[in-house]
Amino acid sequence: MLSEAIVHEGMIATTVTCARARALINRHVFDLMILDAVVRAEDALRLCRQIRAVSTIPIIAVVAQGREDIILAAFESGADDCVSSPFGTREMIARIRSVLRRASHDRAVNSLPKAFRFNGWRVDSWLRTLRRPDGTVVDVTAAEFDLLVVFCQNPGRILSREELLGSTHAGLAGPIERSIDVHISRLRHKIEDNPRDPTLVKTVRMGGYFFAAVVEADG
Repeated sequence: MLSEAIVHEGMIATTVTCARARALINRHVFDLMILDAVVRAEDALRLCRQIRAVSTIPIIAVVAQGREDIILAAFESGADDCVSSPFGTREMIARIRSVLRRASHDRAVNSLPKAFRFNGWRVDSWLRTLRRPDGTVVDVTAAEFDLLVVFCQNPGRILSREELLGSTHAGLAGPIERSIDVHISRLRHKIEDNPRDPTLVKTVRMGGYFFAAVVEADG
């Protein structure tokens, strides 16, 4: 069976169906979702994509031990972190606290400029939307959006993977380099003309990444 736990202000709602999970997300504002992707991984990842399309709720996916392919697929589906099963209570609590701590950046969004602009693109930090130069909205995950905001705040500065991890919703499962690199790759596919030869998000060997665009802030 597919099961999820969704947390809101001390309340935990548990459901075993995708439809029920989507209904709960539509009716309530939850702080966190724990997604069981151990047995029916494809169903769980499909739900993750569906939830991510309509919500920035932090999602932790539980995957079978040794399934790096499912971990990568979970990140690509919009999960913010993954944990391998079986896991200890202390580990899960630490991961929940970490994900919620990163999510708290959203509550401080008013301290950011209203929007950033680069190369015709617009990053609205208050509405958490990304628009192409033609004005259409691009679907991005919470981690991808956070990465872009950090880059816009620090154009031209080399940012280590550890710095990026600490400033975003990016996940903790597996090597830090792998989780950050997955999110960067997905972001490049959305904002770069040629993701294989990026001109905006540049890689620094043994260093991290830097944003090569000229950025302007509004408000």
